[in-house]
Amino acid sequence: MSLKYITTFEKSDAYRKKIHDLIPGGAHTYSKGDDQFPQLSPAAITHGKGAHVWDVDGNEYIECLGGLGSISLGHAYEPVINRVIQELWKGNNFSRPSVIEMEMAEKFLSLLPGHDMIKFAKNGSTVTTAAVKLARAYTGRKLVARPADHPFYSYDDWFIGSTDVKSGIPDEISNLTVTFKADDPISLQQLFDKYPNQIACVISEPEKYNEVTPQLFQQLIDIAHKNGALWITDEMITGYRTHFPGSFVKFGVTPDLATWGKGIANGFSFCCLTGKKEIMELGGIRQKGKEKLFLISTTHGGETCSIAAALATMEEFQKHDVIAHNHHIGKMYMDGIKNILARHQLSDYIKVLQFPWHVSLAYFDADNQPSWGLRTLFHQEMIKKGVLFQGIFCPHFSHTEEDVQYILAAFDDACTIYKKGLEEGWEKYLIGEPIKPVFRKYI
Repeated sequence: MSLKYITTFEKSDAYRKKIHDLIPGGAHTYSKGDDQFPQLSPAAITHGKGAHVWDVDGNEYIECLGGLGSISLGHAYEPVINRVIQELWKGNNFSRPSVIEMEMAEKFLSLLPGHDMIKFAKNGSTVTTAAVKLARAYTGRKLVARPADHPFYSYDDWFIGSTDVKSGIPDEISNLTVTFKADDPISLQQLFDKYPNQIACVISEPEKYNEVTPQLFQQLIDIAHKNGALWITDEMITGYRTHFPGSFVKFGVTPDLATWGKGIANGFSFCCLTGKKEIMELGGIRQKGKEKLFLISTTHGGETCSIAAALATMEEFQKHDVIAHNHHIGKMYMDGIKNILARHQLSDYIKVLQFPWHVSLAYFDADNQPSWGLRTLFHQEMIKKGVLFQGIFCPHFSHTEEDVQYILAAFDDACTIYKKGLEEGWEKYLIGEPIKPVFRKYI
């Protein structure tokens, strides 16, 4: 298979020079920032279709992590776009709720046994923070427990204060979040023993890095309940990925609250919080005389075009076996890269993590230490071959077997350069500076 060789980034370089004077960080999420990509990479995208995107220089790429995992069906996916257009002609925001809000609430909740109420928002951080607020109000406790080995739950103080990027957050706030080892009942119980009657909730992603069974999932929830805390399942990434609608339904367990976003509206800004009525009702206005909890109150939470996108996405998942397609594509990629790494004798230096629905890589040097330089070099070589790559492949309905075959061919080629970088030093082959961690203390 013949590969592209992209060398022109002139307009991207011009874009980069200007954008940081206009937008702090140059983007509206740090994961899209210039420090997350090699110097030889697109600075901005003009448009996308299916699994392909085009940059400001006109270069075409197969995108591996569609919209940071928010694309579940494909870019400009026509059934979703057509539904959004129909809704836009009716108006996009009103002074009272739109009827589409009830339609969305009823249809989404019908997929979630044990969850009775829903609240809409525009981003994931809003709903995870709302879940934490509910748990604190319901239990009367302050502390939040989250896995130490999971990277992100919210940009709000309760989470970011527990990372290295805590500038602007008082220690009094940071100290209210405590950590445990993900999917480890012993570690979780030890945390409750350390902070008896203080932890309001546990928030955790299911199936992040470890295989989870229904028994383990239920055991973790039971530990939280036994210790008087609520369990929040964050389905931001697993929703519409592991199963339709998500992991807690797949395993037949019922968390107290769940948070959703990313792929549930195929790239449109729609997220939500769902949960049991006795907890969610704390954010309502029907319990006269009771202290009011200000849950989520956003002008754009009921924006009709994004809700229409979420409804259309849901309908596509019900009409087609999207999950089976995505898992098949992901397994084809995962099996392929494992074979390529073995052939290049790189299996100890590029490690394949996670699952077919969200495949990630970890990069190591000759001393078995994580290497940002080698990581950047590998991404540089993938991008050079027309694969927009961030170390994660998150398959969606528009990814084809032909796309995967091309990605694997580029992967094979990139391994040749990676091996040279491993043996001779990545500095010899990388143009520009290495990628840096998003959650770092200093710029």
